[in-house]
Amino acid sequence: MKAVHFGAGNIGRGFVGLLLHEGGYEVVFSDVAGALVDAINATEQYTVHEAGPGGIDRVVTGYRAINSAENPDAVAEEVATADVVTCAVGPNVLRFIAPAIVDGLTRRDPALPPLKVMACENAIGATDQLKAEIEKAAADDAPLLLERAVFANTAVDRIVPAQPEGAGVDVTVEPYFEWAIEQGPFGGDLPRIPGAHFVDDLGPFIERKLFTVNTGHAATAYFGAQAGIDRISDALADPAIASRVGAALEETSAMLAAVHGLDEDELAEYRATILDRFRNPELVDTVQRVGRQPLRKLSRHERFIGPAAQAAQRGLSTEALLAAVGAALAFDDPADEQSVQMQQRLRTEDAADLAASVTGLEPAHPLFDRVRDVFAARQQELRTA
Repeated sequence: MKAVHFGAGNIGRGFVGLLLHEGGYEVVFSDVAGALVDAINATEQYTVHEAGPGGIDRVVTGYRAINSAENPDAVAEEVATADVVTCAVGPNVLRFIAPAIVDGLTRRDPALPPLKVMACENAIGATDQLKAEIEKAAADDAPLLLERAVFANTAVDRIVPAQPEGAGVDVTVEPYFEWAIEQGPFGGDLPRIPGAHFVDDLGPFIERKLFTVNTGHAATAYFGAQAGIDRISDALADPAIASRVGAALEETSAMLAAVHGLDEDELAEYRATILDRFRNPELVDTVQRVGRQPLRKLSRHERFIGPAAQAAQRGLSTEALLAAVGAALAFDDPADEQSVQMQQRLRTEDAADLAASVTGLEPAHPLFDRVRDVFAARQQELRTA
């Protein structure tokens, strides 16, 4: 069995690639970073170090890597004969890997079982997005080529911090992980992924993860950055920050219970587990890494506006989530392009126009006025600084 994975970075090697290896797949990594591809191909094995209680070292073998920028034909040939294709490249990069998958499906023997395609991104419906990009790239050939693949949405969760100097292609991760996959598209022919669980309705799993793990992680980063704290674990050691993050997650849990009927006690236990994971001192993770790309994280269906909008529509509290939005607007990291852009726009654009542009909320939405006020408050801070 063979799996092609787009994105040979830390998540690709330390999470998706690891589980595919443990499922018995030969793993072919595809990436545009030539130095990383060369480093992977220079090794016969790498180690995934699980840092924290119960963590062990796991050795990965049976892999290789292709530089997709230099050898697109080689990538297409691998896709053509693969059993599984996965990716962890970021939602904005899906359109760039779609042509390689189209080329692979074009070369694929129609007699082979359908290619199993799963996008492992921190986004709702990422595989649907990838399928749409494939359909666009395939143009008139789309109906024929899409018959050669099945597409399943997934929800993935594992903290993979910035790696220590000199780690090579080894990866340090937390022991905890979750990979939920919708099973319907496979028609009973499930991919072999140890530890993954297959579900009929993925929606609640995706939103529970995105609006608890990602919301909590980002809120910790932004509140921590405001307080001048560097590490995520240190930020949560501050009682005031822990209280603010906990309050934001209580609001997302209330929304999840209202929308999906999830059990409130189970959500409380899940929140506690998530916060314990963030407190893991053996994961050296920084507020700068977690907080990067604030404009994306403030967009309509992301970790703050997504749950707050649904909560506001139901008359639920959004105060703590809006406080996290305010902290995100204060994130000022000269090394992060989106942070620089955001601070420039806050200094030059109208609050209402900017709030609408960044968050995607319509002015008539019940959350909009409160979000606009948060943007205006940040602008006032900048004017008086």
